[in-house]
Amino acid sequence: MTKLYLAIPCYNEEEVLWDSAEKLLNKYYDLMSAGKITDDSKIVFIDDGSRDRTWDIISDLHNQNAIFQGIKLSRNRGHQNALLCGLMTLKDKADAVISIDADLQDDINVFDEMIDKFEAGCDVVYGVRSKRETDTFFKRFTAEAFYKILNKMGAKVIFNHADFRLMSRRALEAFSLYRETNIFLRGMVPLIGYKSDVVKYERSERLAGESKYPLKKMLALAWEGITSLSIQPIRMITWLGLIIFLISLIMIIYSIISFCVGATVSGWASTLCSIWALGGLQLLAIGIIGEYIGKIYLETKRRPRFIVERYLNDEDDDI
Repeated sequence: MTKLYLAIPCYNEEEVLWDSAEKLLNKYYDLMSAGKITDDSKIVFIDDGSRDRTWDIISDLHNQNAIFQGIKLSRNRGHQNALLCGLMTLKDKADAVISIDADLQDDINVFDEMIDKFEAGCDVVYGVRSKRETDTFFKRFTAEAFYKILNKMGAKVIFNHADFRLMSRRALEAFSLYRETNIFLRGMVPLIGYKSDVVKYERSERLAGESKYPLKKMLALAWEGITSLSIQPIRMITWLGLIIFLISLIMIIYSIISFCVGATVSGWASTLCSIWALGGLQLLAIGIIGEYIGKIYLETKRRPRFIVERYLNDEDDDI
């Protein structure tokens, strides 16, 4: 049997937490009855500096049933860092850890298949959406474009996979060696290279509250993934510079011809070429390079990616 822990990042989830906890508890009891997981498996919520009653609910759940545990971060660090905190805190406690969002839009019924694949020798099992019929056309288009752009830009990710996955203890130990500050888990986990597989499922609609990844955050996450895992944007500057240089040669020839036939005023040709060819390219190049320099700056500081304020476990330890 597998000693299974769940790592569930939470941010302002008071509207869904009781319902999610009940569903997860029933699923765990089913898995225990079926002999798939051990009786000391746990469900762990990670409170990412919520401003509502999320931590109070987690504490109540722990007091009612020791199967529930809670990790409270000292302040909001974002979904990726909260999830990373859960994975790194639990890596020595379980045979495998499944990460899933608190709203349970991901299908908990595929836990069985994930465990089966883990016991068959897979160190990582990715939950992959089979279709997006519940999404609006705009959401479906932007989400699928998100994965395609990431892969085209060099950040290799599993298509239609978010952060719903099972990782073995061995995979988590290997992942702990990745110590960068700028993290993008969807692109970093495949870098481990251990045996992996996928399970497919249909995602349900959110029970309550709002999505934590609207378009603005999806774009920010995509940019974070690209710049954290790939230098493709810097290479694109080189190609862009070459293309604009070739176009500028054409414009120079056009400007000279226009000047010779008297179709321009004095100084127009040189001004047009210098502004058009160089101005935009320089600003773009400075911006992209500056993004990478900023990331280097953050990495060199070696600041902690998260700080645990309290950990509710079987001994109700405070950290």
